[in-house]
Amino acid sequence: QVQLVESGGGLVQAGGSLRLSCAASGSLFSINVMSWYRQAPGKQRELVAQIGSSGTTYYADSVKGRFTISRDNAKNTVYLQMDSLKPEDTAAYYCHAVMKTLLVHWGQGTQVTVSS
Repeated sequence: QVQLVESGGGLVQAGGSLRLSCAASGSLFSINVMSWYRQAPGKQRELVAQIGSSGTTYYADSVKGRFTISRDNAKNTVYLQMDSLKPEDTAAYYCHAVMKTLLVHWGQGTQVTVSS
């Protein structure tokens, strides 16, 4: 069983930066893919960024060039560095893990609010 705990959300002005962290209770080596999703009020949850066990990354077009996903296996933590934030980035951000057993886990979410 893996538990995911997000942190780092908050209120920031447009153009600012935030770094989200997702701490996994277990070893990242048992996790295949880790992702960040976000959900704005009245909208569907969407994939923001993803990182595989080999370090391969994927970004949604809307955040490409502004967000960076990374993982620190020694700290069992995945990060989402968010730069040049825009008001449309405002959402609840969720950490997501797909285990090598194909079980899926979600974090509780952290709110990011970008003011114009």
